[in-house]
Formats: sequence, C-alpha cells, structure tokens
Amino acid sequence: MPFSTANTHVGSVVLSHEESLGLDAAIAAGIIKRATPEAPNGYTPEQVDCPSVRPTIRSADSISPNETAWLELRRNNTIWPMRDLLGRANITGFDAESYINQHANNATALPNVAFAASGGGYRALMNGAGAISAFDNRTANATAKGQLGGLLQSCTYVAGLSGGGWLVGSIYTNNFSTVSSLQGQASGSVWEFGNSIFEGPSQGGIQLLNSAQYYDNIYDAVQAKNDNGFNTTITDYWGRALSFQLVNASNGGPGYTFSSIADDPQFASGEIPMPILITDGRAPGEILIPGNTTVYEFNPYEFGTFDPTTYGFVPTRYLGSNFSGGILPDDQKCVRGFDNVGYVMGTSSTLFNQFLLQINSTDIPNAFKSVLTSILNNVGQADDDIADYTPNPFYGYHNATSKNAQTETLTLVDGGEDLQNIPLHPLIQPYRHVDVIFAIDSSADTTYNWPNGTSMVATYERSMNTSGIENGTVFPSVPDQNTFVNLGLNTRPTFFGCNSSNMTGPSPLIVYIPNYAFTYNSNVSTFDPSYNNTERDWIIQNGYNAATRGNSSLDTQWPTCVGCAILSRSLERTATTVPQVCQQCFTDYCWNGTVDSTTPPAYEPTPILGAINLKKTSAAVGSLIPGRWVLTGASITAAAIMVWM
Repeated sequence: MPFSTANTHVGSVVLSHEESLGLDAAIAAGIIKRATPEAPNGYTPEQVDCPSVRPTIRSADSISPNETAWLELRRNNTIWPMRDLLGRANITGFDAESYINQHANNATALPNVAFAASGGGYRALMNGAGAISAFDNRTANATAKGQLGGLLQSCTYVAGLSGGGWLVGSIYTNNFSTVSSLQGQASGSVWEFGNSIFEGPSQGGIQLLNSAQYYDNIYDAVQAKNDNGFNTTITDYWGRALSFQLVNASNGGPGYTFSSIADDPQFASGEIPMPILITDGRAPGEILIPGNTTVYEFNPYEFGTFDPTTYGFVPTRYLGSNFSGGILPDDQKCVRGFDNVGYVMGTSSTLFNQFLLQINSTDIPNAFKSVLTSILNNVGQADDDIADYTPNPFYGYHNATSKNAQTETLTLVDGGEDLQNIPLHPLIQPYRHVDVIFAIDSSADTTYNWPNGTSMVATYERSMNTSGIENGTVFPSVPDQNTFVNLGLNTRPTFFGCNSSNMTGPSPLIVYIPNYAFTYNSNVSTFDPSYNNTERDWIIQNGYNAATRGNSSLDTQWPTCVGCAILSRSLERTATTVPQVCQQCFTDYCWNGTVDSTTPPAYEPTPILGAINLKKTSAAVGSLIPGRWVLTGASITAAAIMVWM
C-alpha cells in the first residue's frame, strides 16, 4: 500500500504524528535500537575461528551472490514508494501508478534509482542531509502533493564519499535514522558540531567524557589495535574522533562495524537501500593520485573494486585476515573488527587528517600531540593522508595487473583525491544496471567553495580513458568546467545522458544537483571544524531547497521533471511512449551540448530566495528540524524562504 503521509516509519514500526514528536528524544537517549556492535573486542581487531566455508577473494566479474539475493528483496520493496512518489508527480497524460502496477511483477522493468552524496567535509554532510531529508517519506509533509518524499525509499543504492560518506555512514550506523532525528536540538543529539573535533562532543546524553578523557579514550583504543599487531596511522585517530560526532553510542561506538549493517533487519529484508562508501588506492611510490587510480568500495557485504587492476572483492567482515593469492591459508585464523565504521568513514576521508595535523595550533593535549608527531616522523609528510590496510587482502592476487599485489600493505586515501568527488563509480558499473543517479555535488571547486562540475568531468574523462581502466563503464558526455559556470549548470539541477542512443552502451541518466545559495551561503570552508546548531540547520535547509527547487517555487514543474527522469530508462525498456510533459522537462533540464569554454568571471552567487542574517536569527531560533520548524521572534529577510511544514 502507499506510504501514509500522516505517520512516521521507523523500520517496520509505524508511528503516529504524535508519537513521532518524541522520536528525536528517544533516539538521543538510545531507546531506538541501533546497528549491532559486532566487533569481538571494541576497536581492536581480533583473531576468531573462521566459518565452515572459509572466506576467499571473489573475482569482480559479477556482483556478489549476497548482493544478488538482496536485490530480489530490495527491488520489490521499491515498487510501492515509487508508485506513491510518481503518482504525486503530476505527469499529465500518463498514469504513473497504473504503469508501476502493470510492471510490478517484473521489478527489473521498473526504474533502478541511486543517490550519491559528494565529498566536502561538514559542508557536504549538511548539504547532502538536506537532499536526503527532501527525498525521505518520513520527513513531515514530504509526501504532500508536489513533494519528493519517497525518492529515498525508491533507491536501490546510496553512495557517499568523504563528507558524504560521513552522512551515509552516520545514517546507517544509527538505524537508518531520519535527518531530523540526527539534528535534534536537545543536548546529547548526534549531530552536535558546535564542539570541534579537537574538543570532543559536549557532555550530556550518551557522551560522558570531558576533552582530556576524550583524547585518552581515542589514544587507548588506537594503541590497543597497535599492540595487537595491526599497523595504525593518523586515520585511526581521525576515524575514532569522527565516531564521537556521528555514531549514537557511548564512546563513539568502538564495536560498531560497517559489515554489521548486513545483519540489520531493515537491510537484510531489503527495506532500505544499500550503502556504499568510496576510497582511492595509492600505488607504491605514488604521491599524487592519478585519474586512472584504482577505486575501491565498501559495502556491507564486500570491500574491493571492479577496476581491471585488482578486480576482486573480499568479505568486508573479514578485512584484517591474512589472505594470500586469493585464499586464506589453512594455518591462518579469520580476523573480525577491522572494519570499524569510524575507520571506514575515516578511510574515505583521509584528506581530513589535516584537522589533526594542525596539532601546534590547537588545544590537543601535549601527550596526544607527541603521538601524532611520532606517527608523522615514521611515515613522512607524504603519507600523512593514508589509511593502512595491513595485511593487504589482495596480496598475490592478480599479480599481472595490480600494482599492490606484491605489497603486504594496501594503502588507501580519500575517495576524492582523483577528483571524482561524487561517488558515481560504483553506481555506473554495468552489473548494477542503475537507471538514474541523483548526484548531490557539495564540492569546493571555485575560489569561494562552490562546485563547478569538476567531479563530473573527472568521471567522464575516466570513462573515456583508453588504458582500459574504464572496464566497460559508460558515462554521459559533460562539458568542461568553464561551461558549467558560464551556462549556469552549477546553479540549478541539470540532466546528463537524456538521449541514451548517443552513448556507446548502457548508462544511467545523471540528475546533477549542485550546492547553490538558495536561502543561505552554504559555501563554508571544507576545513571548518565546528558549526553551531543554527548554522548547521540553515545549511541543511539550503540543501533541502536545492533539491526541491525551493519547494518548487522556482519551477512548479520540478516534481514532474524528477518523475520523468526516474522513468526515462524504464520507458525505453518497455517501449512506452514518452509523455509530452516529460519531453518538455527534458528540453528544460537536459544539457543540450552547448559549450562556452571562455574563462568566467569570479563566481560568487547570492541567495536567490533571500538571504538569512544568521547573526540576527541565531538567538531567536527555537528549533529547526525538517517538518518541525519553530521560530520564535526570528527576523527573516524574504517571505519566499521555503519552510518544511
């Protein structure tokens, strides 16, 4: 049945509107069940007995059997929220609900939708959170006419990278929580960024440590991993610090693993999309990451790559085990707990080790400074942004093609270091058959920290690389960065790949949604370490407006055009005539091939729906949560500002 607009869904539990008002407090207090802390010894990886069928490295010539079985559940579970969403899209001359019903017994004929959140630190987390909130049918009024709630529930995959990986990792580690619950106003809420990562979280709620205890806790956890024979780097400290800000558990949940998501009932039953985080490989001797580097992914089942270099996957659960030549020798035990969720998020965002490298200009305790300085002296400044995966799970595997096959250490770095700052790579793999990707770009490409399409260009250029690294992936043509700016493609949503007949093979349609100033200048620095709740909420609000085009105030046809983008490839497969209104949408939103590569002037937009004066409103904001926005005496400079009510 269609999702109700009056209730909030938490897993398989349906809460009334009144009950949902207490959801934030319940989650902050730890009442709502979270993912299972499955690591055998907190942050320290430990040897355990292997299962009866010992884990091996799988060739990347398909998706995994686990993912294949899960897809049968997931694709069927996307049918009803998709029917509800498209039924509200007002695609005139086309009965979207009947179309979905007609093909409901063959989910592969229906749209296969994905969401991708770019990197960009806390800016990317907050801007991406606004889009997630807009697309989530649990957000209050998100299922009203013309709203986009249900798009998230229609997705098969949700990918994140670096700051976007923090967003995805935090949502999934916290029981696929809503954005509104994570950004609650009460002390002890999860996303409290007012205290920088140098200070640690505020005391109260689930966190009971002062700053000195916070650093002691991080140091002890990482040192225990080191004492147990596993290499550690600054990424270990960074990942543990991230967990305190993103995981709703005491001490940052040291026992929470990324692979434990596979055992979460919501995920195992196909009720929620598959999360994927991205990281880049660094070959021995490399300093700068080339565009043809090996791109690795973490999903709840596996870690590895479809790239024709390593071209293999290892069970995520058994990272840290001493594989050799694709097998785990009989004299080796399995290792569990290496895939700590904070370490995985930290691996995808090693660029942000720079936070901890500012050791001489912070209040970090002297003992902790000496630890970080010692690590830097050991690895050298050139390796301060690495994550160390020793033992290398792909040691001796595909020796002829993998640059890392003969090294005992697999070195991984921030997933955006190859300039592919939107995690499109896992979503354009032919085996996954994705039809449309909603790509949220929070990159800081310009002087003033706005995107200019660099990530899209990087992914396109990689797809055209003649070295073979593209390995069958096809990506729509995109213009150069100057054209993105000159034509305003970085100011509004743009569709790429509308005409699939112009491409060399199957490729998803890309709905590119850039960070832009709608109601707030959300171009905060990638390396800003703290945000009070007011600014956090305004940036999330701005991201919501970017995804909804100001609740359709800038284009009343936007929800219709979103529906047309979702349906596009499916209509082709079923030989269904494209509705006239969709043809108009594609005229309005598809890039038409025009290029203007002249050097643009400095790009510095102003909020198009009216600027918010943060200094005037910060003291007046009572709470700002999607669906529950309460302003007390606030001064807002434009009546056109869209609220989530």
